[in-house]
Amino acid sequence: KEGLTEKVKLFKDTDKEKVPVYYCDGTVDFFYSPCVPSTGYLKVFDIRFYFPGIILIAPDVYNPRSLPAFVDVPKLASIFKEAEDWASILNISYVSSLNDMIKQGRGRDLILVSEAFHEKKISKIADYIASNKMIKVVLIAGPSSSGKTSFIHRLSVQLRVNGLKPFPISLDNYFVPRELTPKDEFGNYDFESIDALDLPLFNEHLIKLIQGEEVEIPIFNFKTGEREPEGRKVKLDKNQIILMEGIHGLNEKLTLQIPKDNKYKIYVSAITQLNLDEHNRIPTTQTRLIRRIVRDSQFRSSDAAETINMWPMVRKGEEKWIFPYQEQADVMFNSFLPYELPVLKKYAEPLLKKVSQDNPAYSIAKEILEFLSYFLPLEDELAIPPNSIIREFIGGSCLDV
Repeated sequence: KEGLTEKVKLFKDTDKEKVPVYYCDGTVDFFYSPCVPSTGYLKVFDIRFYFPGIILIAPDVYNPRSLPAFVDVPKLASIFKEAEDWASILNISYVSSLNDMIKQGRGRDLILVSEAFHEKKISKIADYIASNKMIKVVLIAGPSSSGKTSFIHRLSVQLRVNGLKPFPISLDNYFVPRELTPKDEFGNYDFESIDALDLPLFNEHLIKLIQGEEVEIPIFNFKTGEREPEGRKVKLDKNQIILMEGIHGLNEKLTLQIPKDNKYKIYVSAITQLNLDEHNRIPTTQTRLIRRIVRDSQFRSSDAAETINMWPMVRKGEEKWIFPYQEQADVMFNSFLPYELPVLKKYAEPLLKKVSQDNPAYSIAKEILEFLSYFLPLEDELAIPPNSIIREFIGGSCLDV
């Protein structure tokens, strides 16, 4: 009656006997997460025109009584538009369309096309770096579980195809001695702070390496909180290029002394282009949390409750050290794969069902289970290549992740 055909299709693919339906001023609709009892509760919000649509601005979760200042993010907006266009090309803007592909046995085709799209994007980035002889340092950053590790390995392969030899440098070796590490508001060492790094030494070494000089990279001992007496002496060959990953990679303060022409910044994140239906979008953080729940169980012996309970601290660090600098990136890479949620479903559901009702993570676990219930599982994993970004989370990667 309301013409919401995607919702009807979505319900047909679930085994639910009942779904919550909301009625408001003559309009009937469905939302997979709880709604407030009255629109009168929603007093703090704003709507802005933003080509080619609008932006709904909601309060910050840490300050629900006021709106944050609007910050234009044209580069991120272009990635969302690219993701939307890509979903339209594949004809999977909604979960019901994705479920139809799986029912029709076209899951393998979706995997192959999605992976080819990723490879094409990574190849283009590598081609650009190789064509610009001024670029000597490539910096990569992104939020948790965005697939940065797999991306770096695949970018390294494509750079080698172009005749370049990636030279990885770990920021972990440039920590200041423990007693000089800044502390947070609770008096704990803040190892995420950019001031926990020896920035003058780091920049000095980068400049010398770019100029072809030899440097002694420190080796940081995390047990003692000090550097080892002797470091590692290195010098770049003619075709070598420095490759670095870290939360501060996009922050100009990290490489302040390096000319902009000599560095190239890449932002990696999972921008979800799928929607549950016409009025229910899939938050990008939802996909990353599901990825992390699966990965932490597979490789870090952490259960779903631990990961969920730790997530707010992870998000707080991202909001402080990553998202404010994302527009400083020279290029953005969307690591989301259209087929990944049907694959992650079978790994995540058993883990989420183990979260007990008395655990603080229970409500989030139930919400994710409710969300995943709308996806049909994609069982055919043989078509997923061993270098796929999703392999970083489900296992079977040929990369050193």
